[in-house]
Amino acid sequence: MTATVTVPAARATTAAPRRRIWSYWRFYLALSPFFLLFAVFGLYPMLSTIVLAFQRWDGLSARRFTGLDNFAFLVKDPTFWQSLENTVVLFLMSTVPTLVLALLLAVMLQSAVRFTNVYRIAYFIPNVTSLVAMAIFFSSIFSTNFGLVNAALRSLGIPQQDWLGQPWGIKIAISTMIVWQWVGYNTLIYLAGLQAIPKDQYEAAKVDGAGAVRTFFAITLPQLRPVVLFTVVMSTIGGLQTFTEPQVMVGNSGGTGQSGMTVVLFFYRAAFLDNDYGYAAAIALSIFALVLLFTAINWRIFRGRGEDR
Repeated sequence: MTATVTVPAARATTAAPRRRIWSYWRFYLALSPFFLLFAVFGLYPMLSTIVLAFQRWDGLSARRFTGLDNFAFLVKDPTFWQSLENTVVLFLMSTVPTLVLALLLAVMLQSAVRFTNVYRIAYFIPNVTSLVAMAIFFSSIFSTNFGLVNAALRSLGIPQQDWLGQPWGIKIAISTMIVWQWVGYNTLIYLAGLQAIPKDQYEAAKVDGAGAVRTFFAITLPQLRPVVLFTVVMSTIGGLQTFTEPQVMVGNSGGTGQSGMTVVLFFYRAAFLDNDYGYAAAIALSIFALVLLFTAINWRIFRGRGEDR
């Protein structure tokens, strides 16, 4: 009697969740286009890149399995290490000034009384401007003979510089463009975080006699920690994938001494100029590992102590 009663009950309990799952088939159907597009344009390319990194392929002939040869050659390739160094240097030269200027502008914009919306629109315009057009524009600004930067130097009695013809000049030009492009975007993000801070905290600090600097470091900066973490992580992901700026400003070769050769530009050259897709896939995986490493480091540094628990 007991066995004949419990078996149908067990079957009923297992069948009930199935019926509940299938009752949401309309929602699954509504979400299916996203998963289908992700599978075709996201998941399949990622898996194909991983497989291709262990093969040799020029895009036309049959693929040939080579094991870890692509990665072994990557470790010994001096151009890869130079592109990695250039990428990290450009990342530091552009990301740090961008976030510092964005935070200062956000604090100033928060205290502004008039034309606040005008400032917000002006800060965001560089972010929606064509990246190729901006690269051409900055190439003209840093031009040796007719650039505005050299014109300003000549007016001050300083000798003009061949900005796009020397290693550090190339890095300065590229990093300046990146700062100009992203400082407004991060300013608006910081401004949204500042507006979420309760005003009574500032009023209490003013009553206690705290100045502007102490209020910034004691109230504003700790309250903005999650926002700062977000901007640092997103800037890290974008900064380590710099491609269009050096490609347009100094070409596929990376300029003088390959000082503008980033890892993504090196990947582009290996894939679409040298037609070595297996080696390019290995470079792509190294870019992913680099972004993951720097993101983890930034997450560890900037997240709050309370999140460690």
